[in-house]
Amino acid sequence: MHAVRVAVVVFEGASLFHLSVPGMVFGATSALSDLPSYEVSFCAPKRGPIRCDQGMTIDVPKGLRAMASADIVIVPAWDHPETAAPAALTRALKAAHARGAQIVGLCLGAFVLGDAGLLDGRRATTHWACRDLFMQRFPQAEFHPDVLYVDDDQVVTSAGTVAAIDCCLNLIRQRHGTDVANQVARLLVTPPHRQGGQAQYIERPVPERPSESRLPGVLEWARAHLSDTLSVDTLADQASMSRRTFTRRFKEATGGTVVQWLAAERVARAQHLLEASDLSIEQIATDVGFGTALSLRQHFAKLVRTSPSGFRRAFRERAA
Repeated sequence: MHAVRVAVVVFEGASLFHLSVPGMVFGATSALSDLPSYEVSFCAPKRGPIRCDQGMTIDVPKGLRAMASADIVIVPAWDHPETAAPAALTRALKAAHARGAQIVGLCLGAFVLGDAGLLDGRRATTHWACRDLFMQRFPQAEFHPDVLYVDDDQVVTSAGTVAAIDCCLNLIRQRHGTDVANQVARLLVTPPHRQGGQAQYIERPVPERPSESRLPGVLEWARAHLSDTLSVDTLADQASMSRRTFTRRFKEATGGTVVQWLAAERVARAQHLLEASDLSIEQIATDVGFGTALSLRQHFAKLVRTSPSGFRRAFRERAA
C-alpha cells in the first residue's frame, strides 16, 4: 500500500504548533489498521538549521527536495503576511500543484499560497485578524472570511490557529471517510467534526463548572434523535429549562441557533450515510430529519457546497 507523503514547509519564525499538527493528526492513523502509512517530512527554502517561533531549531538538510514527491504539501502560518514569500518556495508550490499534489495553507500560510498564484479564482480563507490585508493582497481570490477551512481544486486554506486541526482531520476524512476521521479525533481527544462553514471566531463564555450547563447531554440526545421533529421547546424540555434560558445557554455553548446547529448535525450525519451506505437520497433525508430530498439538497448545497449525489460520487472515486 502506497504511503502518503506529506511535506511540511519550515521557515524562520514558523509556528511550532502548525509544524506539529500534521505529524500529530496523520501520525495518529498508525494506530488504525488497513490504512496507508503517512510519512511526514520537512522542507525549506534554504538548507540547514531553522529557528521556529518558540525558539526551537529544526534542521532541514535537503531544502525543498521533499516537496518534489509529496502527495500533500502543508504551509504553516506565514510570520510576515505583509511580505511576499521567497520565489523559490512559490515556484516549488506551483510545480507541486501542477503535478497533482494537494496544497494546504494553515492560517496565515494562505498568504504564501496567494503569493504562488494558487488562490486566483479560487475560494480561500485565513485568520480573521488579517482579512483586510488578505483581500488587499489577493483581490483575485474568492475570500470567505467566516469559515474554518476551504478546499477548492486541491488547494486548501484554513482559519486561525486551532483550525489547523480541523483542516488536517478533514484531509483524512476526504481520503478515508468519516469513520476513520472520527477515530483519529477520538485518539487526539478533539471534536470529531466541525463543518468547514462553521464560524471561525465566536466569542462565548466557558462554563466554570460542568454542572452549570446540561447542554452536553442534550446535544448527545439530539444527535440520537435527528430523525425526530426537534424544536427549541423539545430540547428545552429535555434540558429541564425554560425556552428563554435554554436559548441563551445554547447560544453560549454553540455560538449559533438551534436551527443552525441541527442543520449542520443533520448534514454531517447525511455525509456519513452517503459514505457508508447505499441508502437512497430520499431515505437518507428521512433518516437524518430533513424529511424530503429537496430539503437535504438545499442544506447540503449551503454547508458543503455540493450535492449529496456529488459528495457520494467524489468519496467513492477517492476510495477506489
